[in-house]
Amino acid sequence: MRYQLSGTVMQTVEIDLDAGESVYSQTSCMCWMDPSITMDTHTGGGLLAGLKRSFSGGTLFITAFTAAAGGGHVAFAPRFPGTVMPYWLEAGQSLICRKETVLCAERSVSFDVAWQKRLGAGFFGGQGFILQRVTGPGTVWLDLSGEVVQRDLAPGQTLLVHAGHVGVIDPAVGFDIRRVPGVKNLVFGGEGLFLATLTGPGRVVLQSMPILNLAEEIGRYLPMRVESNGGSVSFNND
Repeated sequence: MRYQLSGTVMQTVEIDLDAGESVYSQTSCMCWMDPSITMDTHTGGGLLAGLKRSFSGGTLFITAFTAAAGGGHVAFAPRFPGTVMPYWLEAGQSLICRKETVLCAERSVSFDVAWQKRLGAGFFGGQGFILQRVTGPGTVWLDLSGEVVQRDLAPGQTLLVHAGHVGVIDPAVGFDIRRVPGVKNLVFGGEGLFLATLTGPGRVVLQSMPILNLAEEIGRYLPMRVESNGGSVSFNND
């Protein structure tokens, strides 16, 4: 198996498979492929496995792409601007990543819900709470939104992060939530009620453009539609 990343803000990963090799992706990620590649859409281990994956932000079904005799070529791309990061995982080695981050992976890689140890992180972590655990062996390609910044945290070192900017963390990194300090910050700061607290040791990968922030910004420029008895009237937000 060989792969190549192309592009800058809208990247693609092109993978050359030898005969019998296989990769899988969540639905709606494949861009193009050779006729020698066969597709097989399934739940990836039964209905329960599909439901657990969908709860963690993935899709109920996954599609496996397998090369026939002579090998084949298949390419994948994310749906939003961002950075594709490949990771090689040893057997049993894991990464914790945000929901909807797994773009594609080798058949031997599995991913599941990464449950939080503290109940408070579940109730108040917001869009950063539902995390996925990706486990090797094999290569996984992760799709992070916008640009990425990597930080290595020393033991006991804590970083406060808007939950949407959490991309990937080592399993050893502690994840919890903390209330934004100060009444004025809560009311007027626009950062929400809680921040994620990441505590070392371990590496964290942060993303610069959470999809929710992008959607909210685009929504400001969409025309407003008001329903009335006589039909609907559209207004520009300008």
